Amino acid sequence: MTVPIALQLYTLRADLRASGLEPVLERVAALGYLGVEPFGLDPKSAERTRAACDSLGLAVPSLHAPLAAGEARSAVVETATALGAPRVVASSRPEDVRDEAALGRFVEWVLEAHAALAEHGVATGLHNHWWEFEAAGDRVPFAVLRERLPADVFFEVDVYWAKTAGVDAAALVADLGERAPLLHVKDGPARQGEPMVAVGDGALDIERVVRAASAEWLIVELDECATDMFTAVGRSLEYLRRTGLGLAR
Repeated sequence: MTVPIALQLYTLRADLRASGLEPVLERVAALGYLGVEPFGLDPKSAERTRAACDSLGLAVPSLHAPLAAGEARSAVVETATALGAPRVVASSRPEDVRDEAALGRFVEWVLEAHAALAEHGVATGLHNHWWEFEAAGDRVPFAVLRERLPADVFFEVDVYWAKTAGVDAAALVADLGERAPLLHVKDGPARQGEPMVAVGDGALDIERVVRAASAEWLIVELDECATDMFTAVGRSLEYLRRTGLGLAR
């Protein structure tokens, strides 16, 4: 089944600083993207983002933000509800998964966030990097998180960082099934510290990965890029559309 394509706005952070929100969203919509994934915490900015997305016909399938726990709890909830985002995705830090004690604390924070967001009908998810797949003692942190967290805590699988960690990303998303409703789709050499390229131009077998998944959204994200970022964003969309992997306008 072909699924819609969104863009993680972190990809265009330099353009957002230089040009402002509305002009960037207009360009994203004109390329053919069906949605965007905002990042960060700012309820007032979130209201502006939602209004702009509504006017351009852009969906907001998720928000990337810190966990809705501790001091960040209220701001995360307010930002997500202002956006109308049905999901909030957070990431671990390397120190959160370095050993059993740290991993236990992180699980508790995720559970706190899960409870806080569930009160507002918002789902909690985790986005991986490579360090969740590096053994901590005799366990792999990603496996521990999957085991200890409730089944409705989902995973936004970053297929690029999974491959960088030596993981078969297609096998991973196939195994996760519906617990991985969002994919971060990016491409490049799959080596830490080297710039990425447009989706379809790098080392990943994107077609194999996406076809193995049960994703509801494909979200293009390029942390850094070897080419002009807007050019890469456009090429990424065209690749996903041309191969029949994703749906665009």
